[in-house]
Amino acid sequence: MKKVVFFLFSLVVLSQFAIAQAPAGQISGKVVFQNDDVVFHQIDANTWVGTGHMMYNESIYLLAGKKKALLIDAGTSIKDLDKIVASITKLPVMLVATHVHPDHTGSAINCFHELWINAADTVNIPQFMPDHKCKVRYLTDRQVINLGGRTIEVIFTPAHTPGSTSFVDKKAGYGFSGDSFGSGNLLLSGTFSTLLESCHKMSTIINQYGIKKLYPGHYFGKNEETPQRINDLITLSNDVLSGKRKGTEIPNAMMGLNLSVTDFGVTIRYSGKNIK
Repeated sequence: MKKVVFFLFSLVVLSQFAIAQAPAGQISGKVVFQNDDVVFHQIDANTWVGTGHMMYNESIYLLAGKKKALLIDAGTSIKDLDKIVASITKLPVMLVATHVHPDHTGSAINCFHELWINAADTVNIPQFMPDHKCKVRYLTDRQVINLGGRTIEVIFTPAHTPGSTSFVDKKAGYGFSGDSFGSGNLLLSGTFSTLLESCHKMSTIINQYGIKKLYPGHYFGKNEETPQRINDLITLSNDVLSGKRKGTEIPNAMMGLNLSVTDFGVTIRYSGKNIK
C-alpha cells in the first residue's frame, strides 16, 4: 500500500507541468450522476464519461450496447461504483482496464467480479493492485467485444506500461486510450521504439476507419488524442531515437523519468537509461 501511495504522489508531482498547460474548458454533456467521488457526463446516447477528483481528472468510460455494457477503468477511489453504473444502465457490465495503475484500477475494481486486462500488465499487479479481490482475466490484441449492436475492438498500445491498451468503436469513429498517448503529458515507462510501434499501429487504424479522436485517461473536455497528436508523437519519437532531439534533464526526477521533450503541445517524460 505504501508503494501505491508513493506512486500516486509521484504522478501528482509529474502532472504539475501538464496541469498548468491543460486546455481550459469543461466537459460538456448532461450530468447523469454526481457525488463527492465522481461525476458522469453523457457523451452520446449510449456513452458516458465519469470524472474522478483524486488524480488529475482520472476518467472512466461507460459504453452501452443492447445486451451489455463496457466499463473502461475504475478510477482511484470511487465508492459503490457498481451501484453508480447501475443507476445509469441496467445492462450487465464488463469491466476492463486500459492499464494497471492505481488511478485506473483503484479500490472500485472490487465492486466487480472480474477485471479484464492485457496480460503484459500483470507485472504491475503486486505493486498497484495488492488488495484486489476480483478475478483477473486477459484480453487479446484485436479482440472484438460485442455489446449487442455495438462492437468495441481491443488494441494493445504498450509504452506507458507494458500492457497499455486502447478500445476503439469503429462505427462511432472514436476510441478510448487511457494513458497510452499521455493526455498531453506522457509518462513513458517503456522505450521510444515501443511507443513508435504503438503510434504507427494506432495511426493505421485511425486512417483505415476514420477514427476522429481517442478519449484519454485524464480528460478535461478539450484534450482528446487526435490523429495529429499521434503523428506528433511519431515525430518526437523518431527525433529522440535518431539523436536529433535531446531531452531536458529533470532535477530530482521521480519514477526514474529524468528527461523530457516538449513540442506540439505535448510533453514526454522518460528515462535516459531506457530510450531505445
